[in-house]
Amino acid sequence: MDIESLRSFIACVENDSFTRAANQLHRTQSAISMQMKKLQEDIGKPLFEKSGRKMHLTQDGHTLMRYAKQLVRLHDDTLTHMRQSERATLLRLGCPDDYADTILPSLITLLHQHWQNLELDIHCMSSNRIKDALDQGELDLGVITRSPDSEEGLFLYHDQGVWVGTWHPETPISLAVFQRDCRFHQAAIEGLMKQERPFKVIANCQNASALRALVKAELAIGALARSSVEGLNILSDQDLPPLPSIDVVLIRSNTPPNPVKETDLKQISRGFHPTD
Repeated sequence: MDIESLRSFIACVENDSFTRAANQLHRTQSAISMQMKKLQEDIGKPLFEKSGRKMHLTQDGHTLMRYAKQLVRLHDDTLTHMRQSERATLLRLGCPDDYADTILPSLITLLHQHWQNLELDIHCMSSNRIKDALDQGELDLGVITRSPDSEEGLFLYHDQGVWVGTWHPETPISLAVFQRDCRFHQAAIEGLMKQERPFKVIANCQNASALRALVKAELAIGALARSSVEGLNILSDQDLPPLPSIDVVLIRSNTPPNPVKETDLKQISRGFHPTD
């Protein structure tokens, strides 16, 4: 039971004539008759019966007519949708997880506005790992931190490092920091060493949730970006060494194929506003 036979069947019923159906469909009457014969053979039941010189639908013919209209409509709608729908754009995005709350919501909104049919894969990792993955062609787009005096990438957001947690100056410092490639890791440890202040690193954390958990449990103080504080107590104690400011930027891979062009990068950067 093919769709063209059903289309011819509908035309025969609506025109009340094989001849008029053939004219409408630009087919010969014999071709229409052959289709109706084959359709009845497929179903195993007669669809028409003669009354004088006219053909009338049987009860099974009436039943098929209801379903035939639905089947032809569904077939045509499916073809139209499939032909009109655009191929999905796959974009692999890398972002440090401590920027998920402030950077990702606005950025993802912009990306979906820029590519209407977007398939987005998000990978959370450190800035250095993101840059390595971009160089290897494993990512198309990356959110990373840079020094304010660097020109790497396109600017998204300026941030400042802060100390968080609960600390009493007379006690040794227990410290939770990100991995060694984090700028706050280096600045916190070097700053405390220059002050000759007793401290112990109790954890080098791969992600922000682990660092926040240790700080919330008052097992350590931490060093991270102000935008990543998420309810933690910011320490304003002047005795702690200052932490650097950073710029959050957007960079793309130069390894083809990459759906993100330089012009795309500029438009997204210009339209970006971080979530408060």
